[in-house]
Amino acid sequence: MPQKLIDPHTEPGGPGSGRRWWRDAVIYQIYVRSFADSNGDGIGDLEGIRSRLPYLAGLGVDALWLTPFYTSPMADFGYDVADYRDVDPLFGSLTDFTALVDDAHRHGLKIIVDVVPNHTSDRHQWFEQAVRSAPGGPERERYVFRDGNGAGGELPPNDWESVFGGPAWTRVADGQWYLHLFAPEQPDLNWDNPEVRAEFEGVLRFWLDLGVDGFRIDVAHGMVKAEGLPDVGHTDQVQMLGTAVLPYFDQDGVHEIHRSWRRLLDSYGGQRIGVAEAWAPTAERLARYVRPDELHQAFNFHYLTAGWEAGALRTVIDESLRTAGSVGAPTTWVLSNHDVKRHVTRYGGGELGLRRARAAALLTLALPGSAYVYQGEELGLPEVLDLPEEFLQDPQRARNAADGRDGCRVPLPWSGDEPPFGFGTAGSWLPLPAEWRDLTVAVQSEEPDSTLELYRAALRIRRDHPALGDGPLRWLAGPPGTLVFVREDAAGGGRVACAINVGEQNAEVHAHGETLIASGPVRRDGDGVELPPHTAIWWHVADGHEEER
Repeated sequence: MPQKLIDPHTEPGGPGSGRRWWRDAVIYQIYVRSFADSNGDGIGDLEGIRSRLPYLAGLGVDALWLTPFYTSPMADFGYDVADYRDVDPLFGSLTDFTALVDDAHRHGLKIIVDVVPNHTSDRHQWFEQAVRSAPGGPERERYVFRDGNGAGGELPPNDWESVFGGPAWTRVADGQWYLHLFAPEQPDLNWDNPEVRAEFEGVLRFWLDLGVDGFRIDVAHGMVKAEGLPDVGHTDQVQMLGTAVLPYFDQDGVHEIHRSWRRLLDSYGGQRIGVAEAWAPTAERLARYVRPDELHQAFNFHYLTAGWEAGALRTVIDESLRTAGSVGAPTTWVLSNHDVKRHVTRYGGGELGLRRARAAALLTLALPGSAYVYQGEELGLPEVLDLPEEFLQDPQRARNAADGRDGCRVPLPWSGDEPPFGFGTAGSWLPLPAEWRDLTVAVQSEEPDSTLELYRAALRIRRDHPALGDGPLRWLAGPPGTLVFVREDAAGGGRVACAINVGEQNAEVHAHGETLIASGPVRRDGDGVELPPHTAIWWHVADGHEEER
């Protein structure tokens, strides 16, 4: 039976009917340990974030997503949680957290926190109890323990590989093996166990009661494994992530979990949301996570990985809008996050990479749906590629040194002429490059053409103009190497058009109306705009004028 579609402009049922904030929100990702340090220990913290709320409100975003700040031994920088109901002393206290939530709400900012349900830390009391208990006991049933293969059980139970490299199994002293799809310090939970499900319902309620506005669900595609834990039959399985069916990811059983969480979220007022970090082999499979009775958003990694070419971008935009729209959900758009190289570098680095990144920002913020901004992209920060070896701690480097994520996690430069550029009063857990003195918030705030001012202006226009955000997109004709489209307010509030030139030659674009913003210098000639390579523009479509189709 086909899914019943919902009206995208109203909240179904209950209090708060009307505009649903999450359908077109701009959500700013804060990597907590790298945002702002309030106590001089070189590590960002909750009070540091709180001190920078005026900056974030002034930037023009709607919500903040915080990476894990829970009690953790930090084997994977907080994604190995030892206590889901407390704050690690590195980042502050529960009192600091509630103060942050209250202040953020006063600034008009919502708070989304990470929840990590696929695995715990090996220092979690449950896992410590499991290792001490006998095979087959209830303590081990909370995790995925199995006997090994081979005459003496000396081989792993199957051929599954860790995302961080090597086997996804580690053997304990009594001979059994436990599953960890990530680091050995991150044992996978057994979501067939009702105790696990009940525990996480309690965890979600704990943070909802403290006022959080939603959860980003880490590895939302991973909690359920195929029955019998069958072999994959291939090596180098990390290359299959998001492109092929795997017995440990994107199993149909995860959707029952997300439906139960949606019911829980809906039982709270204020439109609390769930956001899936889900890798799926097709856009259609990804859309299943955002059906009307499941989660509200899912990260659009297909857009993040699209090549810098007009046809590739058009294809992924069309496919994303079509599949999300088929279940009544908004599409999300993201260019960078804490797990991938910053897009200035991915787009070629240097001046070329920055020009492309600025143009991509305008493209992204003009598309229908919700956009994510990773801290520092509003400053045009590149990936730091030359960090000293002694600072490189990312467990993903065990797979391949080039895959390390440290370079996109370098702390933000706020002010001053010397590192750590106002990040804190002392050093920083990862060193900031000296050349970032020209990229600080303070410097860019004084430069009208800076990347920071481009983001501030674009976000202000997006918030103020009724044609941007949620709603339809209509493609217009454009020269080769360009994408041109128009956004229209259904209530008659006007139209905004966007054009981007991703080619290597100047392109003449028909643009009748007032220029709202451009990512770089453009030349207007009557109704035409000469758009240089790697440049984007928004313009207000003049009343009564029909653009070329």
